[in-house]
Amino acid sequence: MKFIHAVSFSLMLLMASSTAVAAENDDEKAAGEKVTDKKTEESFTLDPVVVTAPLMTDPLTVETDPKAPRQPLPPNDGGSYLKNIPGFSLVMEGGVDGDPVLRGLGGSRLNVLIDGAQLKGACPARMDPTTSYASPETFDKITVLKGPETVLYGNGNLAGTVLFERNTPRFDAPGQRLYSSVLFGSFGRNDQLLDITTGDKGAYLRIIRNRTDADNYKDGNGNAVWSNYTKNNSTYIVGLTPDANTLYEFTADIGKAQAAHTSNSYSGKMGHDSAKLDKENYSFKYEKKNLSPVVQELDFNAYSNFEDHVMDTHSLRPWVNWKSGGVMNPAVTTRGARLAAKLALGETTQATVGTDYLQERHNYRCWGMYDGLDGPRVPTLEFENLGIFGEVKRTVDDRSRIIGGLRFDRLNADNKWVDPDDTGDDRSQYLHHGVDKTYSAFLRYEHDASKAPITTYIGIGHVERPADFVERGGTGRMPLITDSFYVDSEKSTQLDTGLTYKSGKLQANLSLFYAKINDYILLKGKKDSATTYVAWSANNINATMYGGEADASYAMSDHWTLNATLAATRGNNDTEHKPLPQIPALEGTLGVKYNNKKLEANIFWRGVQAQNRVDINYGNSTGFDVAKTPGYGVLSFNTSYRTSDRVVVSAGIDNIFNKLYAEHLSCQNTGIRYNGTYLFLPSTQINAPGRTIWVKTSYSF
Repeated sequence: MKFIHAVSFSLMLLMASSTAVAAENDDEKAAGEKVTDKKTEESFTLDPVVVTAPLMTDPLTVETDPKAPRQPLPPNDGGSYLKNIPGFSLVMEGGVDGDPVLRGLGGSRLNVLIDGAQLKGACPARMDPTTSYASPETFDKITVLKGPETVLYGNGNLAGTVLFERNTPRFDAPGQRLYSSVLFGSFGRNDQLLDITTGDKGAYLRIIRNRTDADNYKDGNGNAVWSNYTKNNSTYIVGLTPDANTLYEFTADIGKAQAAHTSNSYSGKMGHDSAKLDKENYSFKYEKKNLSPVVQELDFNAYSNFEDHVMDTHSLRPWVNWKSGGVMNPAVTTRGARLAAKLALGETTQATVGTDYLQERHNYRCWGMYDGLDGPRVPTLEFENLGIFGEVKRTVDDRSRIIGGLRFDRLNADNKWVDPDDTGDDRSQYLHHGVDKTYSAFLRYEHDASKAPITTYIGIGHVERPADFVERGGTGRMPLITDSFYVDSEKSTQLDTGLTYKSGKLQANLSLFYAKINDYILLKGKKDSATTYVAWSANNINATMYGGEADASYAMSDHWTLNATLAATRGNNDTEHKPLPQIPALEGTLGVKYNNKKLEANIFWRGVQAQNRVDINYGNSTGFDVAKTPGYGVLSFNTSYRTSDRVVVSAGIDNIFNKLYAEHLSCQNTGIRYNGTYLFLPSTQINAPGRTIWVKTSYSF
């Protein structure tokens, strides 16, 4: 059935492509010219670029095109995409939906916005992080802002901010644009994407439809890992452009998914599958430019999102015909809005000021408590945050700039949980209310050298983050909720410095950071067996973190380029004088690329050092340290060929030598037993896929 769906979708893409080509040829015959826009026309002339590790474009900023050919295997969700950017790691949970971590910090320490909206995962054990709802190729740009040196996109960005953005170009005349791709790979991997836009000078309609599917993969020893998944997403965008300075845009983003897991990190993941990972997201965006000599642009967006998550141990397992382990159905509704104005305060000073609002409401129901999943949803934790912010950039002279910002937030947190099995009259023990008032600020100085293509920068940022949904007890059912609910807000002060170098043949970047985090929220797991966590407690400690990233690209000749990256993070628990848990190991990559405009080939090596600095059974909202991890190296190869201005064919082999390895940031693999026999073997951590072969074709006009 999966194969039939894949083939039918592929045929639909080919039919759409053929129809578009025919229509385009008819238009050219009739009018003697082709309707397009400048941005799309320019993209036809670019050389193919197979991205292995995106480099920094500006101080603390990485921008990348998610539609560009990639190595390794093009990712199936946002977390897998970010993993290839220096400084990022991924908490492995199986074949999909891993949790991204930047410089050893993830969860709510890493702000992730999906087309301007803050989506909050429903699962109290983060089986559905925000990035699990983002299909990278359906976006036009992904931007990473490292560290706390921005205040524009919400509070709590100790690690940084990630923006998944769709930017639909306007039409100067009636026309159409299309991007489509088909991918097939080992272990039943198959993806299909159709992104088509039609419009004219006054309006446009954009429809994006994508599907990704895979069977269970095998590790380097040939053992199958329970990891199959299916994801379907449909996005509908209507834009109104009454004049050159105005945009009204309405978006509906609907997704349905399911994913198999054998992971266990703490309560909630106990070998359960994600039987349902559904989303309904609706948003409105308004942009107005050139309102006055001072107000250059006014941006407003509002959104309403609903994420519905079902966990069980039978829906995806055909050998199970009874509801073992029960069924859990957490869900979350997030509603928010943001108003920002870009101001010109003089020839040398620009500012952005605004306010944002976020409401996050979690609820819960489970089989055993009610008759199936038809019972009412019970409110658990609710959050309401109001923030105001301002960011200023001032040009000191032709070579120097100062950027600074200030932000204030007020968070109301309420535990609404009233246990329906509690028959007593006094239920006040479950109800809690807290208010957190926090602020963030940063100041950065940038300077361009006069005699070399070098930009140096130094900045300091302070950010405060209240405890999130997971850290406050998840569903609110934990008996330790009273202790965790009132955990103190984190307070991080971080120094960032580095440089960027850009010349004809060489591009290089270096970014270093040093952070002191007071009241770092540390989680301690509690087990009822050797492998199963049943609860966790939260407490505050003081911590120190430091490290950085380096990347370089050097053109050895007209056709050969050498690429290298290095990322390192070290964390210390200063209160208890031991390592901070969930810190990734030193990681480096080395690649050699050949490019003769139409053909490109890459050989790519990734090496990771052993991680022996661990704190077993301790961690944070994204996971717990489960073991020390040996080092490893993985070699991969890819090639890309542009058959025409419109068609690119790429292919690759990941993990050429079928290496057996596991990422340090990984959940435990509990395996799957049935009738006393392991159908899927357990392992200390979830082993990564073995040798993987894939091929992808993309078409655009």
